[in-house]
Amino acid sequence: MAEAGFRGKSMKQVAADILDGYISVNPLLLKKFDKDMLKELHEHIFKAMTIARNLPAAFNDIVAIRDKNQKLQRLHNALIIIKHNARERRIPL
Repeated sequence: MAEAGFRGKSMKQVAADILDGYISVNPLLLKKFDKDMLKELHEHIFKAMTIARNLPAAFNDIVAIRDKNQKLQRLHNALIIIKHNARERRIPL
């Protein structure tokens, strides 16, 4: 049987929701994650960052550049919070 993940979503979908701004990562949210879920989310956020970096944005399209940067900022902030939470819980990533 496959793992349900978080709220019935896979960690890949959770990372996509963080990318789009539907989920905000904070220590209270991460309390519900076990060690394996935290590691898997960390991996999928790194993959989502690669995808976000490769999004096309013309140099003169300010809205597209801002959207791309917001997505990257959301993922980066989520990574910082996850790393800090993992360090507190003594989970190697």
